[in-house]
Amino acid sequence: MHDPNFLQTLWFALIGVLWVGYFVLEGFDFGVGMLIRALGRDETDKRMIIHTIGPVWDGNEVWLLTAGGATFAAFPGWYSSLFSGFYLALFLILAALIVRGVSFEFWGKSDSPRWRSTWEWTAVIGSLLAALLWGVGWANIVHGIAMNAHHDVTANLLDLLHPYALLGGLTTLSLFLGHGAIFLALRTRGEMAARARAVAARVSIVTVALMAAFLLWTGFDQDRGGVKIAAELIAALAVALAAAVPALVRRERDGWAFGLSAGAIALLFASLFVGLFPNALPASNHASDLTLAAASSTHYTQTVMTVVAVIFVPIVLLYQGWTYWVFRHRLGRDDFEGSLTPIAVLSKLGGKEGDGQDLGDGQPSRSTAPPLAPGS
Repeated sequence: MHDPNFLQTLWFALIGVLWVGYFVLEGFDFGVGMLIRALGRDETDKRMIIHTIGPVWDGNEVWLLTAGGATFAAFPGWYSSLFSGFYLALFLILAALIVRGVSFEFWGKSDSPRWRSTWEWTAVIGSLLAALLWGVGWANIVHGIAMNAHHDVTANLLDLLHPYALLGGLTTLSLFLGHGAIFLALRTRGEMAARARAVAARVSIVTVALMAAFLLWTGFDQDRGGVKIAAELIAALAVALAAAVPALVRRERDGWAFGLSAGAIALLFASLFVGLFPNALPASNHASDLTLAAASSTHYTQTVMTVVAVIFVPIVLLYQGWTYWVFRHRLGRDDFEGSLTPIAVLSKLGGKEGDGQDLGDGQPSRSTAPPLAPGS
């Protein structure tokens, strides 16, 4: 059997949604992490930057864990080929994610300038490497990888670093950097927001060029039955959304800019998933392509997974949406000057209710919740 059935197609689409959610949400985390030292002029600035993602960054990574777990359960053949063949590359990504996570936790544990500088650099490097390597990895998945008839990946780490894959890495790096800068503009006020917009305006222009080049190359790279029209249309829409971002940033329409930036990321990866279908992992010689049908678990397993997903996914989405709503308050230097205990921050922000601070699109902030982060 070569064509996937309904449940196999459904779970491939759901896994795609999980990856899209991860890159949209963790994408701005990566961008913020890369900008800690570039935009942070002093410790107050850096504390403010870290606190913009403090309540949400670890929750965003749940999307990655869920995507990996869903792949293992729904398509064990895909999981085994991917995680064994890309073992070293995925280990490097894991190391980068661990380093950046530890950095956020440890930064506030000491007032030593050397201590804080060290963890700032590890956050920058960890965020940069993760943003780059995810693009390299997914470009290789779409391009096709050296694989034998048993679906064992025979490529090594150096084989993954070809020009097309590196262009994919630079595309995601630029996308996430701009996405993070827009998020900072949306979540801060004053000089920090202005500096973030300046970075976002410059980076977003580069992003359009890189994304257009990568997706054009992707279209010509699909040599199995010609370019898929659906993937091509989605890719064109992704570039169009990205192209609209610079003008919105210059007009300080932070909410719209962030929404279109998120849409560009979502459509980029949606186009890649559409281009993959009906394969899970294409081979470079195409005779050994791993199809979704061949990689799939049993019908019963996917049926049980569907029931569980229908019950619990809405609950998770509601909870995460509530978290973002609670921590929607714009941050400024006055929120972090003076006493820096969590109770002091809570007391400060409690007095801001109804102060009418603009969220960038005419929406006043009325949240009283503290932007607490690990290591406050």
